Parts: sequence; C-alpha cells; structure tokens
Amino acid sequence: MTVGYLVRRLFVFFIVLWLAATVNFLIPRISPVNPIRERLLQAVGQGGVSLAPMEEMVKSYEARFGLDKPMYVQYVNYMSDLFHLDFGYSITRFPNRVSDMILKALPWTLFLITVSTLLSFAVGTLLGALLAWSKSPRWIYWISPPLLTLSAIPYYLLGLVLIFFFAFLLKWFPLGGGYSLGTLPSMSLRFVQDALSHSVLPAASIILSGCGFWALSMRGMMVTTQGEDYMTLAEAKGLSDRRIFLRYGIRNAILPQTTSLALSLGYVVSGSVLVEVVFGYPGVGSLLWQAVRTFDYFIIYGVTFMIIVAIGLATLILDLVYPLLDPRISYQKS
Repeated sequence: MTVGYLVRRLFVFFIVLWLAATVNFLIPRISPVNPIRERLLQAVGQGGVSLAPMEEMVKSYEARFGLDKPMYVQYVNYMSDLFHLDFGYSITRFPNRVSDMILKALPWTLFLITVSTLLSFAVGTLLGALLAWSKSPRWIYWISPPLLTLSAIPYYLLGLVLIFFFAFLLKWFPLGGGYSLGTLPSMSLRFVQDALSHSVLPAASIILSGCGFWALSMRGMMVTTQGEDYMTLAEAKGLSDRRIFLRYGIRNAILPQTTSLALSLGYVVSGSVLVEVVFGYPGVGSLLWQAVRTFDYFIIYGVTFMIIVAIGLATLILDLVYPLLDPRISYQKS
C-alpha cells in the first residue's frame, strides 16, 4: 500500500463527510414544520403555555437557536460547530446539550448492537459454511429451513414475538427498558445484572434474525468457492478436510462477508432503531426516533453525523485491512 493511495483515501473520506453533512443540514430544512412552533403548541395543549404570547416566544426561541438567520449563515455556523463536535442544545429538551445526550445513550447502543452483530456474524458465518460443506454432519442440514425463515423476519417483529412469549407469558425477562424503574445507573454488580437481563431479548431478536442473513450469504459464497481450482488442488495434495475447510474454503469465502460486517458495524451508532423503540431501550436509536418525531434538528444532526463518520471510518479501515486478509489484493499500480 502506497502513501499516495492512503492520502487519496483520506481525501475521499473527508469529501464524503462534507457532502453527507451538507445533505444532513438541508433535508430537515425541506420540511414545512417549524419545530419551535410545534413544541410550543404541544405545551399549549398541555396547559403549560398561554397561546397569546406564543408568536413572541417563537421568535425568541428561533433567535436563541439561530433559526432566524439566513440559510447560508446557519450553514456556516453548522459546519463550524461540527468541526468542534458541538451539536448545540436540544430544542425539545432544552437546556440539555446534544453531545451529552448522545454520549449518555451511546454506551447502551454500542454494547447491545456491537455484541449482537458480532455474535450473529460469527455463528451465522460458521453455520453457512457448514451448510455448503459436503462433509458436514447430516444434522447441520436440518437447520437450513429455520435459518431461511429467520432471515425473512425483521428484527422488530421477532422482538415482539419474543416479548409476548418470554416476557408476557413466561415472565422470564423484563418487558422492556434498559434497567428496572427506580434503579440508578452505576457500576455495581446488581445494576450490571439488571441491565443484562433487560438486554437479553433485544439482543436475541438481532442475533436470531441476523444469523439467518449471514448464514445464507456465506452459504452462497462457500458453494462458489468449492468449485475453484485451488480447492481441487488442495484435495489432490491430500490435505486434511479441516485444513481445506478453514484455510482454503472459509478464508476465501469470507471476504464479501467482511465487507458487509464493516458496513453493519458502521450502523452501530444508530443502532437497530425499531428494536430499541420496541423494547424501550435507552440507546441512540431511541434518541434518534424521538428527535424525528419532535423535529429536533440538532439531535438529528448529531446522531446522523455520527452515523456518517462511523460508516466512513468502517469503509476506510476495510480498504486498509483488505490486503492483510487477502494477499492477492494490492493497490499498487503494476
């Protein structure tokens, strides 16, 4: 890998960030809904604000959040704030800062989605490879129909099924939330156990659905790999079945899987939004969902910008790691 290629990739990375951040700025502005007015109308409906001075309050809040300035001024301020990783204040939860809200929700999402994605990738990839391997145990083929079924079920629907059976009927796990009501987050063993019990069902919905997807995609790649000449040569050399399976089969078939895994990990920041909403999990996905519902521009800016950075970093790291996974890949000009 040359220094020139690394510089080009970094340049493309920052250009993508700038373009995506610009689109991120413009899309909420297309909406005709005024978030300040909508929030104040909700307060009026709840009896917290009088309707008479609402217009003056709207102008005051717009000035406070910079929404009364020309679009280009808002854009310059927006890009300057992004450069300093300052996303401003939440409109609907003022005076909470967006950065603090994201940092508070991010550990929950990182733990749940990262662990679930990696587990589903590892288990699904191994099962998919075994399904395509002609010398696998016969019982392996019995799991193909369940995997095919699970791959077609969205996370959130599977989550609802799990809630009904294991939380509502059997009462083995909590119905939702990240921890029990009245519990203060801490690093105590009791709180960790409580948080783990609340994360079992959302993680299970992601793992069960994800395993089917990874298994089917790996099975297709493994079937293609078994017809390659190097597999025939390895068998002609008399190598053991285990070595052929691991060193020649999985190692070559797993490259497209790695690309999908990197992109999936890039979406970890946003989490599986509907899974977190269904289970009431206090992650970034739920935060983004609430911000979209209330037209909270600055939370939307913060979360989506983090998603953009995460996906960009995932693809950049993938480009740099690919030659290590497969020595045949080279970015040097011949």
